[in-house]
Amino acid sequence: MNLACFPRRGYVQEATPLEFLPAFSKALDNKVNIWIKRDDLLPGAGGGNKTRKLDFSIADALAQGADTIITCGAVQSNHCRLTLSWAVKEGLECHLVLEERVPGSYKPEASGNNFLYQLLGVSSISVVPGGSDMAAEMEKKAEMLRREGRKPYIVPGGASNPVGALGYVQCAQELMQQMFAQGLNFDHIIVPSGSAGTHAGFLLGLLGCHMDIPVTGIGVNRKKPVQEEAVYSLMRKTAEYMGVAMDIPREAVLAYDDYVGPGYSLPTDAMVEAVKLLARTESILLDPVYSGKAMSGLIDLVRKDHFKKGANLLFLHTGGSPALYAYLDSFRQAS
Repeated sequence: MNLACFPRRGYVQEATPLEFLPAFSKALDNKVNIWIKRDDLLPGAGGGNKTRKLDFSIADALAQGADTIITCGAVQSNHCRLTLSWAVKEGLECHLVLEERVPGSYKPEASGNNFLYQLLGVSSISVVPGGSDMAAEMEKKAEMLRREGRKPYIVPGGASNPVGALGYVQCAQELMQQMFAQGLNFDHIIVPSGSAGTHAGFLLGLLGCHMDIPVTGIGVNRKKPVQEEAVYSLMRKTAEYMGVAMDIPREAVLAYDDYVGPGYSLPTDAMVEAVKLLARTESILLDPVYSGKAMSGLIDLVRKDHFKKGANLLFLHTGGSPALYAYLDSFRQAS
């Protein structure tokens, strides 16, 4: 898969580390050997996986002559934070449309990403009710800006379209080279699965590189059949966008919905345990919405002997730790 023919901004200059987690593995009785790919260390204000996607999305925006970026997400969206941060770096306006998926959850004075939106100088924030048509809401904002003479470019939620998914096709290629250089082999890879771009791009890249490593997505919002179809559909669209003719086996797409809990972004006891366990064994911070729930899934699967004893597992850390500071009560109550 030749990604060199697609414009990108070069936000990702170096491979993110592969780090073995000996103390964390021991805390799970050394049933498996757990490694982590530190995409939380990607550049951008606070880091996280969206930088890989935005590397391509912002380049596409600039190629189209845009001077303004519009994107959307939940009220504590890591994607919105990183889109805003790269827009600032490029000298572009950035307007956010936030979906209040939990009624009453948007608080302008909140910490976490809400604070960072203000610190980074967001151009505007619009808050809409949960369940709104976010594409239509962003288009409404874009039309208003066009009337003002701006040239807006819409980045979908999570940058999860074929342009953004290229970032995780590249990540799979990066991982293949790291494994070769470091003499590593993984039996299974676990990824958070939300807006689908990370899961879809990464799995497509692995298949395109003929790497026969199963990938399990831990869903954070939708039911299993819906999430798996979203990932599969985006994989097909991304392959078509790249001009790559390849067979994409539907059975390669696996996403569990067992760890969502009461709903998207709502804390679970298992998430709190996962965040605390990794912090207290390896000094690595997860986030409460994506990587924390995904890690709670990994922990549960290990405890249930889902993986063969001694297997080498890789967890893709998508970042998002700034959101922890909006969930202080969840962790203080559990201390």
